[in-house]
Amino acid sequence: MRFPKADKADICLLLEGTFPFVSGGVSSWVNQIIRGFPEYTFACCFIGSRPEDYGDMKYELPDNVVHLEVHYLHNFQRGEQKKPRKGDRKAYASMRRFHELVKAGEHTRERAELLEYIVANLGEDQVFSEDSFLHSRASWDYIAQSYRDFSRDPSFVDYFWTVRIMHAPIWVLNDIADNLIPARMYHTISTGYAGFLGAMLKRRTGRPLLLSEHGIYTKERKIDLFQSEWISDNRGLVEKNNAEMAYFREKWVNFFTELGRECYQASDRIVALYERNRLRQVDDGAPAERTLNIPNGIDLPRMERVRAARGEGIPQTACLIGRVVPIKDVKTFLRAMRTLVNEIPEAEGWIAGPEDEDKDYAEECRGLVSSLGLEKNVKFLGFQKIDELLPKVGVVVLSSISEALPLVLLEGFAAGVPAVSTDVGSCRQLIEGLGEDDEACGKAGSVVGIADPEALGHAVADLLSDEQAWKTAQQAGIRRVETFYTQQRMFGAYRELYQGLMAGEL
Repeated sequence: MRFPKADKADICLLLEGTFPFVSGGVSSWVNQIIRGFPEYTFACCFIGSRPEDYGDMKYELPDNVVHLEVHYLHNFQRGEQKKPRKGDRKAYASMRRFHELVKAGEHTRERAELLEYIVANLGEDQVFSEDSFLHSRASWDYIAQSYRDFSRDPSFVDYFWTVRIMHAPIWVLNDIADNLIPARMYHTISTGYAGFLGAMLKRRTGRPLLLSEHGIYTKERKIDLFQSEWISDNRGLVEKNNAEMAYFREKWVNFFTELGRECYQASDRIVALYERNRLRQVDDGAPAERTLNIPNGIDLPRMERVRAARGEGIPQTACLIGRVVPIKDVKTFLRAMRTLVNEIPEAEGWIAGPEDEDKDYAEECRGLVSSLGLEKNVKFLGFQKIDELLPKVGVVVLSSISEALPLVLLEGFAAGVPAVSTDVGSCRQLIEGLGEDDEACGKAGSVVGIADPEALGHAVADLLSDEQAWKTAQQAGIRRVETFYTQQRMFGAYRELYQGLMAGEL
């Protein structure tokens, strides 16, 4: 696969596990932003886990994407032929001091200077090179001593490999930062590894760094880590305390929290989609004076055409639009369908989204359909074009355990489809409004608790079976999108940021 190449760009997007190889959600927003600013050239730096985790590109690159490069963080062949070396014990003592300050939660000048020293010495033949980290005696002794001093888990082998796997991507990021084409500014769409790359680039180039967070990365990784089965928990049954996180999960959470904090500190402006997430960013270390809210925006003329394609009557379909992954809690949607079908036997439940991200979970969902006796009512549609799908949908359903400001709700509203959602992220704000003017638009559906399939099913049934309630919710959603969530408002806010940052005025 050949990618466009250039020697410079106006804006370099730092993209972790998203556009152009993953469809929907944040990727749709990235595609929207690029196409909304044809006056700028964009470079896209995609960071993924492993090549086998991604297929072909899901988006046709806009003409103003002049450069695309693709990197994978977990290449276990890197450095495997290297020979052992002594390493610099004094340097690893500095690293130990840095980690002591991190564990103590101290944000001092000493800590900042130590991090600067570490990051500046990651390159080949430097004291913290990948070769030194993976193969030096000094590194081994440092990890072994840390295990003795801090580990609450009895397995040194698990500790050793957790530390290696967790930190190895840092040297991949260092290589990317060394070789990435120059840009007038950098725009990272998350914290995490991409955000840390942004912090590295800001240090090396002095160019502005903009962060846009759709969901709070550390919060979402914490959910993923709690649900993960690949992280060891070697405590015995008697030792386990449900109130205490397994040691290795705690290490991963703390690691991503620190990556996020470094990105926040390096960013010139930090964008959240809504106020609750902005406050969460500040709690996690973002300087409050650099934060602001810019909600997602919808292409109204396009969605008006979709709305015009709707037929008469209310389609008896409830549709979950999203990836088939645990964070979307598709199983709760399926159990809600059992409740819905009990009330409306002809109702159908559609799941419109890719199943390849977590194939085991997708298979479990298909098995649940069979066990619930819903084979005739539930359809797995795979990825669908919104413009063709929404005219056939009666209610958009979100059963997620975490969201930010989901585009799918806004697109559904603009297409004339009310919604039922769990009470996550900004979903209550989108459905019920926030503030006097917003609430005056009315309720565009219903909000229920997380993991409550019976309440979810009843709420969908109430809309599908009551034409007047459905039409009232439909009009509320249309009014809310047209008033508060237009693409023009979003583009205007980002245009101001792009121009101000590149001109050195922000």
